[in-house]
Amino acid sequence: MIKNVHSLVLMNDAENKGVYRRMPVQIVGAAHTPPQPYLVPVQMEQLLANYEEQAGQRHTLEAVADFHLRFEGIHPFIDGNGRTGRLLLNLELMKAGLLPVNVKYADRRRYYDCFDDFHAGSGTADMLTAMIAEYEREELARYIAMVKAAGENAPE
Repeated sequence: MIKNVHSLVLMNDAENKGVYRRMPVQIVGAAHTPPQPYLVPVQMEQLLANYEEQAGQRHTLEAVADFHLRFEGIHPFIDGNGRTGRLLLNLELMKAGLLPVNVKYADRRRYYDCFDDFHAGSGTADMLTAMIAEYEREELARYIAMVKAAGENAPE
């Protein structure tokens, strides 16, 4: 499924869509270096096994935030990792009955700080969990406002 989502993200790049990277990468400004390409398939398998275990033991927001941070740390594809990761995050939120979230451009520094905190700081997903929870509250308030407005404008 992850490779399928990535194929959609990179639909115009036939050579790389849905294919784990075959070369080392460095994320500019990041406090973490992704694993060598030969480790990517193994780490992705471990990521999925860990997520499956965590999903049954932790709140969805915590499990999804942890998965997202680890996925981005592996950086399994040559391009499109962020877009793929955010689509996967929203897919998992919706599967759990939650609303999809949009990481706002204005919040990009805060979003990137979550990765630095996770990989070079606390080792927990607490910062990203809080950010996603905040977005969930905002989206829910927006939906409630739309429902109220629709009710006020409904014909009698």
